[in-house]
Amino acid sequence: MVFSSFAFLLIFFPVHLAAYLLVPEKFKNPVLLASSLIFYAWGGPRYVLLICFEALASWFFALRIESSEGTMRRVWLIGELVCLLGLLGYFKYWTWILTNTHNLFGAPADIPQIVLPIGISFYTFQLISYVVDVYRGTIAAQRNYGKLLLYCSLFHQCIAGPIVRYETVAHEIEHRHASERDLYEGVRRFSIGLAKKCVLANACASVCDSVLPIGSPSLATQVMSGYWLGMLFYALQIYLDFSAYSDMAIGMGRMIGFHYLENFDHPYQCSSVQDFWRRWHISLSSFFRDYVYIPLGGSRCSDVEIIRNMAVVWFLTGMWHGASWNYILWGLYFLGFLLLERFVIKDRMPRLLGHVCALLVVYFGWVLFKFEDFGDLGSVLAGMVGGNGAGLTNLTIHTVFLQNIFLLAFSILACTGFGSWLRGRLSSAAGSNDLVLTIFGVLEMIMPPLLLLVSLISLAGASYNPFIYFQF
Repeated sequence: MVFSSFAFLLIFFPVHLAAYLLVPEKFKNPVLLASSLIFYAWGGPRYVLLICFEALASWFFALRIESSEGTMRRVWLIGELVCLLGLLGYFKYWTWILTNTHNLFGAPADIPQIVLPIGISFYTFQLISYVVDVYRGTIAAQRNYGKLLLYCSLFHQCIAGPIVRYETVAHEIEHRHASERDLYEGVRRFSIGLAKKCVLANACASVCDSVLPIGSPSLATQVMSGYWLGMLFYALQIYLDFSAYSDMAIGMGRMIGFHYLENFDHPYQCSSVQDFWRRWHISLSSFFRDYVYIPLGGSRCSDVEIIRNMAVVWFLTGMWHGASWNYILWGLYFLGFLLLERFVIKDRMPRLLGHVCALLVVYFGWVLFKFEDFGDLGSVLAGMVGGNGAGLTNLTIHTVFLQNIFLLAFSILACTGFGSWLRGRLSSAAGSNDLVLTIFGVLEMIMPPLLLLVSLISLAGASYNPFIYFQF
């Protein structure tokens, strides 16, 4: 079950929210935990046992760490890492590892197909961060197993983040209050995320897939402008998709009194590649910074050691995104440009030029990210520079562009901070102008239900693109 499905929007979430709001305070956590476990069970009941076991192991190891001294604290921490990373490695990477050994050595003959449990990367990292923070002494171990299970299983952020630190929500697990304002802001944020996913991201994905069909012979014969246009829609889709899920998670949390940290900060407005990664999937970047890069020595060491530390982080960043060589290549690709900025370019590039160069780096990075098959990847990269001899453009691509020009414009606008800026300006002006106050109030009232309605209509049409009716 995903957030942008009728089962979630029309059955699961309304029933959950009604039950949560109606029960007495002492039953709110049990209702939230039950809803979260049902959400996980929807994708495979047996994997509920997995998250319960990982939470139990982390609960146990954290308590042992807190009550131990000296070397035993490190022993218990190593036990946590071996247990959780071992399970993550088995479910996410074991099939891929065996596939590679089979291709190289012909063994094993039979490769098991292991189903990836929903959210395992996110709740594994959350539990590791919790136990490491207990080891560091920055937080106290949670003595109630049920509350720790609630922390790691909250269904709001299990699909695509953010990775929530225990210290961020520790107090709110114990004591939280959602005002009417929280409920409104949560619904508003959720409706924005849902519209970004259902109306914009899905439509961008449909255009990209029609222009760049993975695995199809036509992928290698596309005209040059087709590759560039298709990848532009993919770059928009992947941001709108990921940030939409974070919007919905933050919104659902806000409705009931949780305040998750922001996970995306308009990354396509970056001034450098490093700035892009300060803005993109912030919770993942900060996890690797705080739990891998800094423990390795961070930037307070020699240049050679800094390069080593960054290489480890970006290798792991690529691996985290998927069990495929193209993701590792994608991580190392960004490593190269980050090292170039750090040791060669430094702060000497003008902001505008840095912005353009960073967008080009990110744009080609998405090519590496999208195509797992190296044959498809080579065809696209060659075609983008005219290497396949198919020509610059044709009538089909010209038509696709004109049919989707409004989708393109709205999607680009949605990647900026224009909406937040406009709301802030209207809110400021409303304090001194009655007309603006009326307009602002009406917009605030109608926007969430309107976005929800448009999202449901788009969802009903699956790949339906409402912008196609606005064309030249």
